[in-house]
Amino acid sequence: MRELFIYYRSGQDQASHVANLVLAFQARLAAGHPGLVARLLRRPEIVDGTHTWLETYSMHSLHSPNGVSPALAQEIERQAEVLRPCLAGERHVEVFTPCA
Repeated sequence: MRELFIYYRSGQDQASHVANLVLAFQARLAAGHPGLVARLLRRPEIVDGTHTWLETYSMHSLHSPNGVSPALAQEIERQAEVLRPCLAGERHVEVFTPCA
């Protein structure tokens, strides 16, 4: 069952804006994909004037036994384009599968 972990950095002055953008597109994604569980996390410390953010995406097994599909991963990245002006670097996408 594929899960996505996406991390990136943005300026600390952009924190509110980034959170609002991400939570809005995660809500749209969840509305269009029953079973999608999306989270937004942020490291508590500021490094070099930036925050590190982490988005996580998983699917309830009743809705998608294989987890986040490649097509959904592409849709997540399309939605995330709104973040481009706020980023300090690139978004890094990692795919994991549960061990148990």
